[in-house]
Amino acid sequence: MSSLSRELVFLILQFLDEEKFKETVHKLEQESGFFFNMKYFEEEVQGGNWEEVERYLSGFTKVDDNRYSMKIFFEIRKQKYLEALDKQDRAKAVEILVKDLKVFSSFNEELFKEITQLLTLDNFRENEQLSKYGDTKSARTIMLVELKKLIEANPLFRDKLQFPSLKTSRLRTLINQSCGAQPNGARAPSPATNPLMATIPKGGGFPPLGAHGPPFQAAPAPVATALAGWMANATPAPHPAVSAGPIGLSAPANPAALLKRPRTPPNAPLGDYQSADSDHILKRARTIGQSGDEVSYTGPNLPQGLYSQDDLPKIVARTLNQGSPVKSMDFHPLQQTILLVGTHVGEIGVWEVGSQERLAHRNFKVWDLGSCSASMQAAVLKDPLVSVNRVVWSPDGSLFGVAYSKHIVHIYSFHVGNDLRQHLEIDAHVGGVNDLAFSHPNKQLCIITCGDDKTIKVWDAVTGARQYTFEGHEAPVYSVCPHYKENIQFIFSTAVDGKIKAWLYDLMGSRVDYDAPGQWCTTMAYSADGTRLFSCGTSKERESFLVEWNESEGAIKRTYQGFCKRSLDIVQFDTTKNRFLAAGDEYLIKFWDMDNTTMLTTVDADGGLASTPRLRFNKEGSLLAVSTSDNGIKILVNADGLRLLRTFDNRTFDAARVPSDTKVSVVTQMASVSTPGPQTVGGSDRVASTVSMAGLNGVDSRSVGDKVRVAEDSVDKNKNWKLTEIIEPAQCRSLRLSDNLPTSKISRLIYTNSGVAILALASNAVHKLWKWQRNDRNASGKATASIPPQLWQPASGILMTNDISDTNPEDAVPCFALSKNDSYVMSASGGKVSLFNMMTFKTMTTFMAPPPPATFLAFHPQDNNIIAIGMEDSTIQIYNVRVDEVKSKLKGHQKRVTGLAFSHVLNVLVSSGADAQ
Repeated sequence: MSSLSRELVFLILQFLDEEKFKETVHKLEQESGFFFNMKYFEEEVQGGNWEEVERYLSGFTKVDDNRYSMKIFFEIRKQKYLEALDKQDRAKAVEILVKDLKVFSSFNEELFKEITQLLTLDNFRENEQLSKYGDTKSARTIMLVELKKLIEANPLFRDKLQFPSLKTSRLRTLINQSCGAQPNGARAPSPATNPLMATIPKGGGFPPLGAHGPPFQAAPAPVATALAGWMANATPAPHPAVSAGPIGLSAPANPAALLKRPRTPPNAPLGDYQSADSDHILKRARTIGQSGDEVSYTGPNLPQGLYSQDDLPKIVARTLNQGSPVKSMDFHPLQQTILLVGTHVGEIGVWEVGSQERLAHRNFKVWDLGSCSASMQAAVLKDPLVSVNRVVWSPDGSLFGVAYSKHIVHIYSFHVGNDLRQHLEIDAHVGGVNDLAFSHPNKQLCIITCGDDKTIKVWDAVTGARQYTFEGHEAPVYSVCPHYKENIQFIFSTAVDGKIKAWLYDLMGSRVDYDAPGQWCTTMAYSADGTRLFSCGTSKERESFLVEWNESEGAIKRTYQGFCKRSLDIVQFDTTKNRFLAAGDEYLIKFWDMDNTTMLTTVDADGGLASTPRLRFNKEGSLLAVSTSDNGIKILVNADGLRLLRTFDNRTFDAARVPSDTKVSVVTQMASVSTPGPQTVGGSDRVASTVSMAGLNGVDSRSVGDKVRVAEDSVDKNKNWKLTEIIEPAQCRSLRLSDNLPTSKISRLIYTNSGVAILALASNAVHKLWKWQRNDRNASGKATASIPPQLWQPASGILMTNDISDTNPEDAVPCFALSKNDSYVMSASGGKVSLFNMMTFKTMTTFMAPPPPATFLAFHPQDNNIIAIGMEDSTIQIYNVRVDEVKSKLKGHQKRVTGLAFSHVLNVLVSSGADAQ
């Protein structure tokens, strides 16, 4: 459904609710699937209206969509079954068992048997796991707590749990205005004097809503229809830590009633897999020795309850001696411990804060004075002193920009090995260049600058060619803040007269004209998730203001308290974790919770800070760089930041040897009958990847963190790795895998990432999965040579079979890859590429019909929807499964692609080909 249709549905839902059409409201919620009304759901669950509960859920998810959905439906049907047993209604209980619960038997047969056996008991509370079951009301309440957690963690409900903020009777207002009448019958004012009318597209259609209207509603100046699509999206619902592990008999422990946590049947397969949709939101956090999977939300949008002041970096861990007053700082977006610094005397430095080493240093120098404008040459000759106004990294960290106080912008390229090279010199503005930012309009990296000449300019980041010049400010432009919403790219700008303007990339003039608090020097920034807009400014009287904006109204939503009455300089601020704000004032760092205007706490960093210190968080919010009065920088850390910096104190092996050494360690693990080490998805060679590099680069790579622990547990952490060389046959064990399927040559063979199964692709294009079962001889259920795994199939008996079209699979180059959580396998045997669900063996989709056929496959480590496909014709195609589209095509090999591997830490794809390159 189109964006416009979605927004109309929200308008209609609001109207129906205001008019008290309750049944129609909930029917539209369910049929559209746009808004899940948690309050209504709670009421129906508490009332035991199970048919309506499942009907309402069906508009948003089905039983087999993912693990969270499966557990939601299981908990509801289990409760319905227990209530029938509690009423001694055996006939109803049998009906529920056969009709509703039977579907789960294919995933956990032992559990289904245990549930069935409850029918033989006079009181199901005789079962140990249900002995603490209370009355119906308390059981529903406890179950509801678990259901809410599962729904909030389920990616299918993302952005559907919060209704957008709408003005009262919004639909009625828009209809009245489009008809040219006010509610009292008077004629509507003309568009020239009514901002709301100006946002309505011609033809009487409704403007896109979002949270209703553009960020800051339009001034009477001409307004492009596209601007109405700017949306202040509702903050995504928080995803509390919640187990989406194996289904079980009893409800999870709850303070209200201490029900016993279920004992998961040892061979329950359901917990082995996680949905691909949830993969880019939920990261596994497995504890050694713990059964099942404990899933916790990671990333910026953690629920408020999971934060405390301890999450703020407040401990001084490093001190850097820059040597001149710091003006601007920025952490590298990928290598979290690399800090870029610009100073008042025009010098720049790149620091590795972990080792306190300055990696690169440059003083200001015009690279090609002859090509600069006459005004620039005159300014430099008259006064050679130049200050850095802003330094900033590009989104991928391969470039960084420096804005100077005289005309010039320098763009440097920064490469692995700390190689710093001149990339572009731009004579950008007449006078000072006050701010600089990177953006991606039209999928092209651009540089945005603003300056004393009252303009904003956009430059091509590759060639340095000017693409746009925005004019309209009546004073020097102080800052820029590029952003995008609903695929609409725009730029906020602020000037030293306090005016805020917004621009689209269309040279049609400013869409916004508002006053910033203080009406002088103001900077703007979004929260990391892009849903909340803040600004911080200082007036000419040195009064400072930190505010959050309501984008849909163009009004200040809240003003944060705690600044001194007269700041000594212009205050800088930063945001982190979508939860905290920080600003430098009164020789202190001041912190606020975004949802509370009262100052949270202050930190003096052991003293010695600048009067209004410059400050900058790293991407994860674990490090905070702050400037000092003695021309230095202090690095403050929280617990995560301290662990990050310790990687530089305790390096115990050479990173350059990781790929080859780790390959041996995998063999060693197999020889010692332990879990296979981490492996790179792909075709024939399964070699452990960048596990150790995660620590060396200072990045918390949770996608490989679980697997690292397996290796760490086998060695003394205080000693260097000592790898065992496999030289004797006695060090290895052989094992024959049972197979009742038609015999065929095995073309590809890999361990699953969880280490509980082996997946094979046969030359007849059929996949086979062998799984180790948990039992007395193998309590962990992990791979071992002592016990043979069993060939596994779902109850449906279907096989995962590749498309072979008109090709002979025996002649094809077979290839397959597992998603990192083992939810999906992508595979090809000379025909189309197939995507299978590993839990049901169902074919989810097929794509990329030959010729040419695929010869190697790899999942992106952070997004299962992005796939790299190596082809017979030597090209590599980056394919997005969700939108069924090839995003890019890479060329460079001369023969077919034989290998692909994504880095888990860097934004890098490595390939190999039959051309030996």
